[in-house]
Amino acid sequence: MEGSAVVGVERNVENSGIVLSTEAFGDAGDPAIVLLHGAGDSMLAWDEEFIERLVAGGRFVIRYDARDSGRSSTFEVGAPPHGLADVIADTVAVLDAYGLERATLYGMSGGSALAQLVALAHPERVAALVLSSGTPGGPGHEATDLPGMTPELAAFFGGELPEPDWSDQAAVVDYLVASERPFAATSRPFDEAARRAQAARVVARASNIAAQLTNPFLMDPGPAWRDRLATVTAPTLVLHGDEDPLFPLAHGKALAAAIPGARFHILARTGHEMPPRDEWDAIVPQILALTP
Repeated sequence: MEGSAVVGVERNVENSGIVLSTEAFGDAGDPAIVLLHGAGDSMLAWDEEFIERLVAGGRFVIRYDARDSGRSSTFEVGAPPHGLADVIADTVAVLDAYGLERATLYGMSGGSALAQLVALAHPERVAALVLSSGTPGGPGHEATDLPGMTPELAAFFGGELPEPDWSDQAAVVDYLVASERPFAATSRPFDEAARRAQAARVVARASNIAAQLTNPFLMDPGPAWRDRLATVTAPTLVLHGDEDPLFPLAHGKALAAAIPGARFHILARTGHEMPPRDEWDAIVPQILALTP
């Protein structure tokens, strides 16, 4: 991003024939933070200026494209042959490739679900967790004690935004911007110019944008794991927007309550989206304190 001085080093990581595109920032000798983006997104979801703040705090930061995203391996649109066990193994493969015995996992939305699962399956590899815009046990599971999505978002899903011509980059950018708008906070202006510029970067970089925007949502969520979160021992920080229309605030509170000792921070005037810039001063010190 403009104004960022941080420079990343890209490399490919392989896991059972799958290629994962990764990018690392900072000193490899510093405590590591691995960033896990949400479903339908790519590593570009993580703002370089935000990464720069973590690096300035003495952290080694890695972001990567999940399978079917960005420049990583993609699969037939509508028929992903993998499941949650495979994406868990991908995260562990990234840790192995960088020689990391342990790392903090910072997951957003679907990345929050993935971080929870890695912490349950491989607790010895997880130094700490930062879980943003998540729900306990992951999306796709019934949580009758928690509120559902807002009526406005339900209406958006019911309207079935038509798929674009995936070969038309401008049309896909329009589609991305239109898809993101209902998830944003309504108490602050929707910065369409910035969202459009970001969407253009995402589309231009994706090797198969149709797979990226389709396949991650088709994976079987597997058995619910909410009741297992009490066994998580990693120090945990839960971040959640107070205007999240997909997982209302009660989801974040329930996630923090399910993990022993978890801290909870409300992201003000934030929807189901990355923490806004005006929250960075509050959350970066908390993340650094969690990952000494």
